[in-house]
Formats: sequence, C-alpha cells, structure tokens
Amino acid sequence: MKIAFQMDPIGPIDINADSTFRIAEEAKARGHELFYYTPERLAYQQGRITARGWPLTVRREKGNHFSLGDEVEVDLSEFDVVWLRQDPPFDMFYITTTHLLQRIHPATLVVNDPFWVRNYPEKLLVLDFPDLTPPTTIARDLATIRAFKAEHGDIILKPLYGNGGAGVFRLTESDRNLSSLYEMFTGFSREPLIVQKFLPAVSKGDKRVILVDGEPVGAINRVPAEGETRSNMHVGGRPEKVALTERDLEICARIGPLLRERGQVFVGIDVIGTYLTEINVTSPTGIQELERFDEVNVAGKIWEAIEARRA
Repeated sequence: MKIAFQMDPIGPIDINADSTFRIAEEAKARGHELFYYTPERLAYQQGRITARGWPLTVRREKGNHFSLGDEVEVDLSEFDVVWLRQDPPFDMFYITTTHLLQRIHPATLVVNDPFWVRNYPEKLLVLDFPDLTPPTTIARDLATIRAFKAEHGDIILKPLYGNGGAGVFRLTESDRNLSSLYEMFTGFSREPLIVQKFLPAVSKGDKRVILVDGEPVGAINRVPAEGETRSNMHVGGRPEKVALTERDLEICARIGPLLRERGQVFVGIDVIGTYLTEINVTSPTGIQELERFDEVNVAGKIWEAIEARRA
C-alpha cells in the first residue's frame, strides 16, 4: 500500500520511544511504500487535498534513522492510508487538518478517523463514561472550579487541550494558589480548564493501556519521578512492565466497541487505580515500551487491523 505520515519533524525523534517511527518501521517491513510530510504542508487546492513532502525510508540506526527522496507535491486521495500523527496542542490548526483529511476519508483510510479525533479529544470522550472516571468538572468560571475544590479538597487542575503533562498542577486541600493559576491560564488561553479529584493511587503509577481497533493488547505502567505528581514519560515518568487487571479489561470492554465503530484504530487510555482518566486518540504513545516488556508486535497488530479495514 501507499502510506503517508502526517507528523512532526522526523529528525529529532527518539527512535527507541517514538510510536510513529515504530509504525513506519513495521510498514516498511510489510512492503508498504512510505511518504512523509509535516502538517504545515497539508493543503486544499481547488477540490484536491495535497501535501508537499518526501518519499521516506526508515531504519533503526541512531543518528541515521531516515532518508528522504526528492520533495514532491502529492494528491493524498491517491494513497491507501494517511496517518494523522502530529502531537497536540489540539488547537484550531490541528482541528483544521482534521477537516481537510476528512475530505478524503474513507476512500483513503485516515487513521485515526479525523471526524472522531476532532470530536473525541483526550479529555472529552471520557465524559461519556462518568461511572468509570473520577469526579470531574470542565469550566472556565472560577466560582465553579472553586466549588469543586471545596467539595473534593485535593484536586488536579490542567488545561483541557494540553498534552504530555504540560500545565498539570496538583492543588492540595491547604493550597491557596487556585486564583493565581486561574489568572495565569486564562491570561494566555481562551480554553476551559479541567479539574479532577486527585487519585493517591497515581504514586504507584498511571497505567497506559493500548487498544487496537477497540481490543486491549497490553499495558505499561508509568511511575512518577521522585517529587512529581505527573507520570507522563515526557516529564520523567518511568515505564515499567504491568499486567492488565480485571478492572482494566472491564473498562476496555465498555469503551472498545465505540472506539472500533468510530474508526479509532490506535488508542491509548490512561487508568489510575480503578479509574479511567483519559482516552488518547490524537497521537497516542507507548508502543515500543509495551513491545519490549511483553515481547509482542503491537505495530504488527495495528497494521493487521488497517489492512483488514482496507480489504
């Protein structure tokens, strides 16, 4: 198949951690033809969805992990699969790319389905499952957030469309910084904030469960660094081997059919203790860590799901 990757610049990536690289590596092993472009090079031109980019070859050689062919403009409708893999922030630029890619889907299979990526960003899809999640409020009104903190005491405050642990704050019952943080966030952004009851179980790890076409294929545990609340690997969280629990499987059974129906082929959910906290559909990570711990070809399972959908 002809495969295009819409992703952030490939040069600086960590080839031992980056999930997009692993997906591309597996695609090459399966004989697919690869093309790469950055989101800024996506365009609508008189009815055509185009991208300026390069034929791509990848290899597992640190410092020499990719080669590019000559730059060329392509019509993405002529590809079999386009991967939507740039990282958030989930801003209007990101949203616009989903509108453009939606125009070629599903004749060209866009993974994940851009319509539902746009409508199911990480911290909003969980609202469909309130019985699985910790107490949660989304608001831009300070009085509403204060009332939530008064009720629950120890809380997590973060931007609604953030990623990678950026801007995540824990406010304990005695903390007096809520107003200052609110002023800071609202001073540079118009997006609402999300507040959740703090879950002490996070000290034992924030589990990332990988689902492929709605089915769980394994999990890794991300343990916060000493003195940190956040467990994201971007900010020093330590990945470790972990098994799926009955509760994890119960959560996956509830959300899996919806993810499969809505074309979310590669998803990473976050589970702290017994609670679902996020459903990551924009650019989930964790493939390589899971493959090393469990010795399972997760990227292969993803391509099997895609090839079945194309067939």
